[in-house]
Order: sequence, then structure tokens, then C-alpha cells
Amino acid sequence: MKLVCSKSNLLNGVQIVSKAVSNKTTMSILECIMVDASKGIITLTANDMDLGIETIIEGDIVEKGSIAIDAKIFLEIVRKLPDSDITIETDSSYKTTITCEKAKFNIIGKSGEDFSYLPVVEKNDSIVISQFTLKEAVRQTIFSISDNDNNKLMTGELFEINGDEFKVVSLDGHRISIRKIQLRENYKPKKVIVPGKTLNEVSRILSGGADNDLTISFTDKHIVFDFENTTVVSRLIEGEYFKIDQMLSSDYETKVRINKKEFLDCIDRATLLVKEGDKKPIIMNITDESMELKINSILGSMNEDINIEKQGKDLMIGFNPKFLIDALRVIDDEEVDLYMVNPKAPCFIKNQEESYIYLILPVNFTTVA
Repeated sequence: MKLVCSKSNLLNGVQIVSKAVSNKTTMSILECIMVDASKGIITLTANDMDLGIETIIEGDIVEKGSIAIDAKIFLEIVRKLPDSDITIETDSSYKTTITCEKAKFNIIGKSGEDFSYLPVVEKNDSIVISQFTLKEAVRQTIFSISDNDNNKLMTGELFEINGDEFKVVSLDGHRISIRKIQLRENYKPKKVIVPGKTLNEVSRILSGGADNDLTISFTDKHIVFDFENTTVVSRLIEGEYFKIDQMLSSDYETKVRINKKEFLDCIDRATLLVKEGDKKPIIMNITDESMELKINSILGSMNEDINIEKQGKDLMIGFNPKFLIDALRVIDDEEVDLYMVNPKAPCFIKNQEESYIYLILPVNFTTVA
């Protein structure tokens, strides 16, 4: 095999597919990127058996063929070569020569016979969505998945499609994040659980343009993202997702409308007194026209008043400040509405259309002075 392509094209392609290279494997072939120029186009592929990424790059094929190259060394070589055309050449013993201007690397590749290409997935069941919309929906929910593998379902996000509504849900046992998006067309109902790792990697690859679409296809076991010259195939998480609707309530005893930036800045200031790993709650004391926020820790104490619009009862309630910050940071509205029942019941942050809903469980603060 012999091919020539620009450094920018090759580097972009290698960076995209390297996100699916396995870091923990006993199969050395899974640590490789497959460079395939056997069919008249140059494709780069990586696959860790749960997540696979393939991308097509532009270049000239002088001699057809394919080679599997260790991903780590390949990426570092390409990254540090001059900004010029790169030539990759292999011989029958898989010796691979990478040259660029006066730089020349010789490395040993692999045949790729044992390489697992992406599974062939029937793309009959698909939706089309803008890259920007998907990227935003993931950004606005991914923070509340669990990083603990004890409950696999919590490490992924629910994608639920119903007609022209696309709902994305994540939860970790302490909070729930929900975003609802209007699709351009109607689609038949579908529910799948997509691994958080997959969504993080797809989000990083997407250009995120509002005018750039991507197609998402579903099977019983896989989800496929197709955009530009790239295909991402991921296994789905098997099982039935939690019955979220049973956890959502429209009942409230106290409703607070508050300026989002003021609220967020105040909580942010309060966390200056919380050491990492310390679980000190922020306490909200809600009265008729103001909310007092206070925090006590071994470093000191802080309290601050914020003007609010209140409906219903006075309330004192405590929260993990990080959970409030995570939700508020991804809400674009100038003002937010908080709905609460009592100090032991969840708080809901949502807009009237319920295009976003954030449920946060309160914490016990009886021991706080």
C-alpha cells in the first residue's frame, strides 16, 4: 500500500477514530487504527468492540492495500510531522514507512486480518437531527449520568422518540435531567439507552453546526451516528430504563422565580468554602420576597440574600451545591422557576413548556448550625 495525503486531513481523521481505540485490552489489534485503501477510498477505522468509528479522508492512493498501525504511536507521529503532505508506504512484511519532507519513520504494522471492522447495520430505522441540537441536548444532560458501573442503566442516557418529540433523559440516583426537542418530522416510537461514553465522544467529534445534519439509526443492539464522512457505531445498554414519569410531579407548595445568573453566581461563591469531597449543603431559606442562601463549613460560613418572586409557603431546604450549579449552567433562560413541596421532596427546575426539567433531591441539613 502507498498513499499520500495532507497532514491536516490525516491528523483530523486519526484524532476522530482514536476515540474508539481500546485502552484496556489483551488484544493488541484493538490498540490499532486500520488504514484501508483497498477499495479506492482511504478509510481510517478503530473499534474497541463497544464503540467503533470509521472516517473517510481525502488523499491519493498510489498503491491499494491496508495496514493496522498502533494508534498511540501513529497519532503522535502524525501530530509532530511538518505541515506538509505525508506518504504512508507498506511492504509485504507490514513494515510501514511514514515520510513527510525530511522526516522518515519506520514502524511495524499488522496485517489487520484479526481487525474487527464496524458491524454492518441495517439503517431502516433512522431519524435526522441537526448536529447543534444533538450536541446541546447531550451537553445539557450528560452531567447527571452515573460514573459507577454498579448500575449500568445509569451510565447511559435514554433516547426516547415519540412522533416529532425527541426526549433525552439521564439520572444518577440523586437527580434527573430531561431535555425535549422538536424534530422536523414524525417518527415511530423508539426507546434506547445510549452509553454516556459514546455520547461524549460523538459530541467531541461533531462540528456542531445548526445547518449540519446527522442521521441516527437504531437496531435492537446498536445505534449508528452518520455525519459528514464519519460513521460511529455503538452498542446500546440493554435493559428497561427507569419509569421516569412516575418520579415527575406537578404538585408544589412553594414556587420561586429567580434571576438565573444571580442565583448561579451566589452558589458559585458559596462553594469557595467547600473542600473537594466535602458534602456540605447549601441551605435556601425562602421567605416572601427574598431567598437567603447560606453555607457552613470548616473553612467558614457565608450567607447572601437574593430577590425572588414567591408563590406559596415559606420553606427552608438544603441541596448539594454542585447539583444546582450543573443544572443552572446549561439553562439559557434569564429567569428560572423552582417548584418545591417540602424539605424532603425533590425540587424541580423547569420552564412552562417543560422543554427542560431538572429534578434535584434535597439533602438533610439538621446537623448544620
